[in-house]
Amino acid sequence: MNKQLVPLALGGLAIGTTEFVMMGLLPSIAADYHITIPQAGYAISAYALGVVIGAPLLTLLGRNVPPKRLLVLLMAGFTVFNVLSAFAPNNTVLFFSRLLAGLPHGAFFGVGSVVASQLAARGKQAQAIATMFAGLTIANLLTVPLGTYLGQYYSWRYALAGAGALGLLTLLALYLVLPALPVQRADDAGAERRLVTRLNTWLIVLITAIGTGGLFCWVSYIAPLMTEVSRFPPGYVPYVMVLVGLGMFAGNVVGGKLADRFSPLTACFALLLAMAATLLAIFFCSENQIISLVLTFVAGSCSLALAAPIQMLMIHSSKGAEMLGASVTQAAFNIGNALGAFLGGLPLAAGYGYTSPALVGVGMALVGAGLAQVLAGVVRRQLLSPPVEVARIL
Repeated sequence: MNKQLVPLALGGLAIGTTEFVMMGLLPSIAADYHITIPQAGYAISAYALGVVIGAPLLTLLGRNVPPKRLLVLLMAGFTVFNVLSAFAPNNTVLFFSRLLAGLPHGAFFGVGSVVASQLAARGKQAQAIATMFAGLTIANLLTVPLGTYLGQYYSWRYALAGAGALGLLTLLALYLVLPALPVQRADDAGAERRLVTRLNTWLIVLITAIGTGGLFCWVSYIAPLMTEVSRFPPGYVPYVMVLVGLGMFAGNVVGGKLADRFSPLTACFALLLAMAATLLAIFFCSENQIISLVLTFVAGSCSLALAAPIQMLMIHSSKGAEMLGASVTQAAFNIGNALGAFLGGLPLAAGYGYTSPALVGVGMALVGAGLAQVLAGVVRRQLLSPPVEVARIL
């Protein structure tokens, strides 16, 4: 692995830890503040809202800042607000500190994706981006279970303070290892304006938000699915989540290779179809414990396999405004998170079983695949008078 990518992977580890560990900390937070678990869950929504706001906003504000310095500033903010979260005296302070902690998330991954692609060898750009996202997969394997353990047996504050400590480690690595890169100034000052007015951009945003939202339909309700349908004891759920993390790790590697071997758009289309097929199998086969575990691994693989191809898809479609484009996809991922959890919960609220969210996910994944085909048609028409970058997404 290119050692210059290590600081970006560490950043992914820190961000993945603070984002995913909250799901396991809600009971402890609720007990500490004497509130309900749904009220404690507002902290999760606050973080996601921060990502959606901060991804385009901070990237635009930092567009004239050298990438290394911008990444340092983003991680410094992330670290400060995670530490503040750990010391929050009440749920209101926690809500706003989580909102602020989420602001650098999307911008860090957006800027980091462009930096990773610049540091990569020719033809290895998607795999370099996948290296950054590998931090997210390692978080789900190691630091998220550890943080959950600390929250259950000691204090949830230790878990968020640990995320802050990882932020400090990332800051040190950024300073010592990441090379200084020049500001990527566009020849045309209107590149960012055109980015947000192009059909291609919004199709990629919809592919991301709707297509990947299909997986969040499933994973948001995986605990009751495993205990009520697959009949695993509740104590097995943490091990199931480790299996999801293993799938994410494998899928992240595969997704990067697919995007470099074929094309980002082809990889996205194939992976969305694979996601739909996997979720359909979950709907029909979750009562069998062995098959359920296999499908859990495969679904986890699909979740992160899409990360690098979608980032490359947006980068190639955002000439002159690559960092803004890459950050927008991070906002779209978090919209997909919220959308999938909401839509997946509708059939449960209507009285259907715990396999029903997976079926909603099938529909969302197929819509994402259909949108990928629409984008392919749009790009083919653009090839009649192509900029070089357009051809690279097919």
